[in-house]
Amino acid sequence: MSFPTTDALSALANDALHACGAQPIGAGPHAVRTPITGASLGFVPASDDVDTMVAKATEAYATWRTAPGPLRGELVRRLGEQLRLHKADLARVVTLEAGKIESEALGEVQEMIDICDFAVGLSRQLHGLTIASERPGHRLMEQWHPMGPVAVITAFNFPVAVWSWNAALALVCGNPVIWKPSELTPLTAMATHALFERATAGMDVPANLNQVLLGDGTIGAELVAHEGVPIVSATGSTAMGRKVGPVVAGRFGRSILELGGNNAAIIAPSADMELVVRGVTFSAAGTAGQRCTSLRRLIVHQSRLDEVTSRLATAFGSLPVGNPFDAGTLVGPLINMTAFDRMTAALATAQSDGGSVLVGGERHLADDAPAAAYVRPAIAVMPGQTEIVATETFAPILYVMAYDSFEEAVHLQNDVPQGLASSIFTTDVREAERFCSAAGSDCGIANVNIGPSGAEIGGAFGGEKTTGGGRESGSDAWKGYMRRATNTVNYSNELPLAQGVHFG
Repeated sequence: MSFPTTDALSALANDALHACGAQPIGAGPHAVRTPITGASLGFVPASDDVDTMVAKATEAYATWRTAPGPLRGELVRRLGEQLRLHKADLARVVTLEAGKIESEALGEVQEMIDICDFAVGLSRQLHGLTIASERPGHRLMEQWHPMGPVAVITAFNFPVAVWSWNAALALVCGNPVIWKPSELTPLTAMATHALFERATAGMDVPANLNQVLLGDGTIGAELVAHEGVPIVSATGSTAMGRKVGPVVAGRFGRSILELGGNNAAIIAPSADMELVVRGVTFSAAGTAGQRCTSLRRLIVHQSRLDEVTSRLATAFGSLPVGNPFDAGTLVGPLINMTAFDRMTAALATAQSDGGSVLVGGERHLADDAPAAAYVRPAIAVMPGQTEIVATETFAPILYVMAYDSFEEAVHLQNDVPQGLASSIFTTDVREAERFCSAAGSDCGIANVNIGPSGAEIGGAFGGEKTTGGGRESGSDAWKGYMRRATNTVNYSNELPLAQGVHFG
């Protein structure tokens, strides 16, 4: 297999950046690397320091918080139009920096467009409540108000979509945004910010409604700790969340945490096997297993175990692994060799625990791209839910376990620290309903006859337990970016007190 040269990849990146209106790769302190070949594409410049950014965002907030909701929505609508115009350009940068295949990269940008559409409608529907008052001549009501600068910290695997989930809502709610992207994906942030600036052109809106903070975890920690940032939305590992949560809580800020996932699918006796093979293969191998919602545990009824493992082994063994720019590729590279080393170590531990690797795990295309981490997705049949199975490894490993009763399957599904996404494949309506009930899956997402991966923006996204408990994207997730005020208006000439209290 042939791979583009570093110069060709750099040129491709610069062409896409230019189309979006962003500065080309040049000099600066922050290196840009592509997982396609493992090569460095160059450097990007430093951004403002945290204090300066917070000061600029606070100044923007003073004006933006009083802007009418529909005006805020108009800005987001314009952003959506820029994303439509440059969908292919931004997707190209996503592939270069995150290694996603073309279809998934385009899908990520489409997700940005979708949340912009959602937020535009939301800008006219930030509803409060009118509540019956017990006092005559009084009106009791609730209103929602913006809170101030929102820090959005994103991970490499969805370098632009997660920003948009947060930014589109935060902006229509009246808050400016400070974006700390992963240090592995600065170009996608620069390109997106350039499109955002184009969206503001000709509008009477304050400057610095969106700023990009480049750097490593040290500068991210400064942002998290800053007293001038009332809301921090952070996506990443559970270990990262354990650091972020207490810091934000310690200064009485609000955190929206979307952390690790160790997602399972139950294959019931009545499961439609065509749906199982397609749904499981995409959920486990898509994005090279580097989604927070990737399928990592398969809980199969004993009566279907041999059939499921045989068909999945065939499917996994035939997946085209390679350059994500090549037509026909379905599995691109891991983000770096560190991820491959973790995958190898996890499979070794699984085998020492009595597991058997059916297929995959070996490095692929090492001679063609020696600095890149291409790997064939792996299936490991396990004797039970060992410690390594209960530990999230951010790589394409699917652990398979058997079960006898529905209750046992649900117990295995829930018996991990994480609680993001889950699914069941069944044609038994009773099993489906029980799985989605309070006595079923304990995850934030519970699907039936689809895998756990691939959420739509209409529903709130997030999970429970060590996944963090935060919610982003659709439904009423917008409330996470606003504060509630309860108002009582006395329009009478009397002053009755609540609960019948008499004073004086």
